[in-house]
Amino acid sequence: MTSEAVEGKADVSPRLAGLALDEVCARIEGYYAAKLARHGATALGVDWSCTATQWLRFVQLLRICPLERPFSLIDLGCGYGALAAFLVERHPEARIHYLGIDLSHAMVRRARRRHRGKPSIHFAVGRTSPHPADYAVASGIMNVMLGYPLSLWERFVRTMLLDLHRMGRRGFAVNFLSAPSLDAPPGQLYCPDPAVWARFCEDELCRSVELLGNYGIREFTLLARARGSV
Repeated sequence: MTSEAVEGKADVSPRLAGLALDEVCARIEGYYAAKLARHGATALGVDWSCTATQWLRFVQLLRICPLERPFSLIDLGCGYGALAAFLVERHPEARIHYLGIDLSHAMVRRARRRHRGKPSIHFAVGRTSPHPADYAVASGIMNVMLGYPLSLWERFVRTMLLDLHRMGRRGFAVNFLSAPSLDAPPGQLYCPDPAVWARFCEDELCRSVELLGNYGIREFTLLARARGSV
C-alpha cells in the first residue's frame, strides 16, 4: 500500500446477499433511471456534475490498465457508456475488449445505441458478470446511500468489492468520495476512510493496493492489483 494510506480495519460483517441485495439494487436502478429520464445521456444523467470531472475520474481509474497492450475490461455501473466513449476518443489506438454492465435497462439501451457498430464494445443489463476480464472498474456506484444505514451500506460495498475482485483477474479500480458536497443532506453520501477499504483489499483479497488522491475533486481512487502483476 502506498504511503498515503494509514492504519485501518475493514468491517468484517458478511456481504449483502439475497432479498436485501435485490432491494438495494432495485432502489439504485430506480434512482439512476430517474436521473437519466431527467437529464438524458449526460454527466448529470449519472449524477456527476459535469463531463470534465467525469472524465478526470476515468483517467484515474484507467491507471490500473496497461493501455499499450491488449486487455479485456469490465465497466461495472457503466451507465450510458461514457467510459467507452472516453476510450474511443482519448485512446483510439488501444486494443480493448470492453463490457459495460448496468442495473438499468434504460441506461444499457442508450449505451448500445451510442456505440452501435463497434465490435469490441458490448453492454449487458445486470449486477455482475459470470465471466471475468483482465481488469474491472467502477465509478461512483457506492457514493449515494439512498437512506440506508451505514452498517448495511458497508455490507453492500463489501459485496461490490468482492465482485470487482472476482471480475478483474489482474486488477480492479474503484472510486469513493472523500468528503460530501456542501449542499448534500446529512447521511446521503458515503465518504469512507481510505484506509478501511485499502486494508480490506490487502488483507482479505490479497491485492496490492495503491491509493490516488489530490487530483482536484473530493474523492480518492483505489487501485487493487493482483500481487505479482505489473
